[in-house]
Amino acid sequence: MNEKTTSLLHRLVSDGIVPGVSYTMIHGEEEQNETFGRRQLEPVVRELIPGLKYDVASLTKVVGTTTVILKLIDEGRLAFDDKVIEYLPDFFDNRVTIRHLLTHTSGITGYIKNRNELDAHELLAALYTLHVGPTFEKEVVYTDIGMIFLGLIIEKFYDEPVQRVITEVVLEPLSLTDSTFAPLQSECVPTEITKKRGLIQGIVHDPKANILREHCGSAGLFMTMKDLVKFTRWLLSENVRKRFFKTDIVQELFRDQTPTHNLGRTYGWDLRYNRANDVCIYHTGYTGTFILIDKKMQDALIVLTNRVHPHTPNDKFLVRRDQIIAEYLGEKDI
Repeated sequence: MNEKTTSLLHRLVSDGIVPGVSYTMIHGEEEQNETFGRRQLEPVVRELIPGLKYDVASLTKVVGTTTVILKLIDEGRLAFDDKVIEYLPDFFDNRVTIRHLLTHTSGITGYIKNRNELDAHELLAALYTLHVGPTFEKEVVYTDIGMIFLGLIIEKFYDEPVQRVITEVVLEPLSLTDSTFAPLQSECVPTEITKKRGLIQGIVHDPKANILREHCGSAGLFMTMKDLVKFTRWLLSENVRKRFFKTDIVQELFRDQTPTHNLGRTYGWDLRYNRANDVCIYHTGYTGTFILIDKKMQDALIVLTNRVHPHTPNDKFLVRRDQIIAEYLGEKDI
């Protein structure tokens, strides 16, 4: 199964790009998975073993926040074209809709001074000082901020912090029992070592999420490979999804939701295309995680690494990641 892709994944470790890799390839009912390399290089070396939790970073956006938003839309409580300002009265632009936030076409921009030094209250207040720039509806500009705002909208509906909602609405019903926003340190693969925070392990790496904690819808989730496989198979299985959604709203994920602007984005997810030009959904996490799902072929590739360990930046990984995805899409049978 996908020998060239497997070779590229092994080279991530043998070439010293990342300390270790855990991956799963799904093809129908079949699975190919491996775990190899190390979980930690500094200050001590520790071997990577199966079953550890990873800070999945921005995969939180698609596993958690996007799924909750789709659930609200599926239940008729929210609509894609609802204005953000209807739910967040202090929002700064009455043109921006739920659809814009989901597709990263809102054009939200601006600068928050000393952002990483603020407390949660100050940071949330500062988000409302941003504005919509010239890229509105013209470009996909990937940003955490839109998903943070979606998380705040979720809080309006459930009257609970968004991470608690994700746990109750997504993680528990889908039996993602290893997934959590508050893991034990010993269960986690460490991420970066910084002067300010030391070895980051079992605590979210992303600075904004570290400040906002349970009010952050853009990052913060820790997951095992087992749970990511379970979530992926849930997305691939129409019969299983019917117990969660009233409609087949997941079908909308596998369509370009910005066709009139030729921007190539769907709700929450990025898009890629296989050799038959079928839509695949794709997302990455800053820490070195990524997932690609091909619904038509019933295939998926899930990769977990800690590419920010021991230190950032690691731009070589980004180049290799793109090569792996291209090889995987080109290597699959039609």
